[in-house]
Amino acid sequence: MPNTHVFTGMDGAISLAVETGTPEGDAAGAVNDTYGLTPIGRATGVTVEVASEMKPFHELGQRYATELRPGNVNIKGAIGRAHVNGALLKLMLGEGAGGSRPAGAFVSPTFNLSLRMENAGFPGNSATVTVHGVKLDGWSFTMPEDDFVLESVGFRALWISADDTST
Repeated sequence: MPNTHVFTGMDGAISLAVETGTPEGDAAGAVNDTYGLTPIGRATGVTVEVASEMKPFHELGQRYATELRPGNVNIKGAIGRAHVNGALLKLMLGEGAGGSRPAGAFVSPTFNLSLRMENAGFPGNSATVTVHGVKLDGWSFTMPEDDFVLESVGFRALWISADDTST
């Protein structure tokens, strides 16, 4: 039976999974091992967006489309974080965020992002969204005068899956 319970941000945990054996996965693994990003702590405002392009076919003399054809699927999102330690910047740039400028091209780390929610009031009932083949494509840093210092990253992904459990 599918899960029918609701969740809030308090029910969530974000973790990073690395697929080793490729230069991009190994680069993400090195950052994960150094900074312990499982779970990703102090995260706020996590978004995941999936857009499927629909192409309508219009016949001559018809105002309404007679068919919708699916097109490309694009996955993107963002994560805000109140713990600025360079981990997310290094997860975006790999060795490009090191202590010195890289001499040439460098690998862009790739990882999977797992968003798991479980309501403590209903143990065993959970929902997990896994975003696969994630690459960070933007990083920003905000240092306001009288509020928390935050960093934010944007990402793109190859595909997405969802799973829920109910007891």
